[in-house]
This record gives sequence, structure tokens and C-alpha cells, in this order.
Amino acid sequence: MKALLWCVLCIAVVVNVSTSFAFDGVQQVLISVASGVVVIGSGAGLFLTRTKRS
Repeated sequence: MKALLWCVLCIAVVVNVSTSFAFDGVQQVLISVASGVVVIGSGAGLFLTRTKRS
């Protein structure tokens, strides 16, 4: 599960960065917002599945 979340996080970051080079206007904004939501979601999932240290 964590490996999948890390992969999704990395891919979403790459997509978010590359949208500024590949697209313009509203399409760039929509793709950037969608990939940002995925980044936040996968980051939150990784945070919630971390191992607790005592």
C-alpha cells in the first residue's frame, strides 16, 4: 500500500511540474489542480499509514 502511494505521489508531482511546460490556459490550471489534489491525498494517506514510534 505504501509503495503504491509513493508511486502515485511521485507521478503526480512530475505531472504537476510538467503541466506548466506542456499546456496553457484553463487546461493547465485544471490538470494542475487535479494533480495537486492527488498529491495532497497521497501525502495524507502516507501520513496516516506511518508506523508509530514510542
